[in-house]
Amino acid sequence: MIPSLFCYWLLLLATIIAVITAVFTNLTFALILLGIFDTIILGLTLIDILRVRNHTIAVKRLSNPRLSVGRDNPITLNLTGNPHKAEVIIKDGYPRQFAVSKEVFTVTVHPHSKSCLTYTIKPDRRGQVTWDVITLRQKGLWGLGWYQWQTGESEEITVYPDLMALRALSIRLTLESTGTMRQARRLGTGTEFAELREYSRGDDLRFVDWKATARRNTPFIRVLEPEKEQPLIILLDRGRLMTSRVQGLLGFDWGLNATLCLATAALHRGDKVGVGVFDREMTAWIPPKRGQSYLSHIVEKLSPLQPVLMEPDYAGALSSLVKHQSRRALVVLITDIVDAIASAELLAAMIRLSPRYLPFCVTLRDPVVNSIASTSTETAEGAYQRAVALDLLSQRESVFALLKSKGVLVLDAPANGISEALVDRYLSLKARSIL
Repeated sequence: MIPSLFCYWLLLLATIIAVITAVFTNLTFALILLGIFDTIILGLTLIDILRVRNHTIAVKRLSNPRLSVGRDNPITLNLTGNPHKAEVIIKDGYPRQFAVSKEVFTVTVHPHSKSCLTYTIKPDRRGQVTWDVITLRQKGLWGLGWYQWQTGESEEITVYPDLMALRALSIRLTLESTGTMRQARRLGTGTEFAELREYSRGDDLRFVDWKATARRNTPFIRVLEPEKEQPLIILLDRGRLMTSRVQGLLGFDWGLNATLCLATAALHRGDKVGVGVFDREMTAWIPPKRGQSYLSHIVEKLSPLQPVLMEPDYAGALSSLVKHQSRRALVVLITDIVDAIASAELLAAMIRLSPRYLPFCVTLRDPVVNSIASTSTETAEGAYQRAVALDLLSQRESVFALLKSKGVLVLDAPANGISEALVDRYLSLKARSIL
């Protein structure tokens, strides 16, 4: 039970009246008068607060039990009014380590009304978190005090990888597989026969099916699509370099998001997807299978994993891959690099994969390094930082050039854009039937 500002003003007014009374009469009478006034005010405040207990509003939290890391996840509080107009202060019990768009709500709830409050929470790491109860303060009808109570129950909420990106990607892939977009993509690409359709103006004459045209006396076009059920193996590094924070998230989280986006695209295109996570050893292995329902299994298996402060064993990881996957496959290794010397083991391991497999090295770039390298400065410290950034970028480029010369596909993109860039590159490889 908390007195309101109005209550404190009344107590101050009573004190002023008592002081004036003491000036014109005597101190004893003034103190008695002050005691009477204060007792009446505090008594009315207590009654006002106690009356609220029978007229509290109802609040219920509607939250997604599967929050996405690094995203603004919407949280909704549903309010149901009581028979009286109520002024309420609401604070949800969200995990305090995460950023929210609004911490405290002060609202007026009208009688018997239903309304909702929405805010967003942005987790910066994955795992289990505790969501506490909702704390409320409701002002009494006379405005003399606040009644504070808590509602709801504490619950365990799981922060997953970026599931919002997976949903958006699934919608995009579905749209690309239907209608005119599907026709434009499939005509003249791939190796598998998909269907025959009537010739349209502008179609490539090389794909005219002359037998079907002769039988039906109408030009028909052979529509091809990329081969399905091709194996894709994604190897995700969870070693030391993936423990650094980039754009608010761990490098491993960016890599994990990219892994799941790539798996979503491959499963949607009918390929088999397998995933391995490694440091000094292969700590997790998900064998390659096909079917869009397999994505849920991959998400549940990978979500609990965290990066570790250990140097990754690239050679050991690829040796383990060879034991699990003997058939030719597209092998995508997601990691980070510093320079040619530190990446010597990575270079040797990726080069050994070719030509038995199609190796694809994906690295996460820190946009801050690019920003420093491209910004001119007049200070000595700034010049030193820029020189270091330029040297790092130069060494990365030399590593990529060496990989490309050995037949290794390379993608180096900012960490916050790696997922989209990787999916686009995969779809391009599928369209050109590289594997």
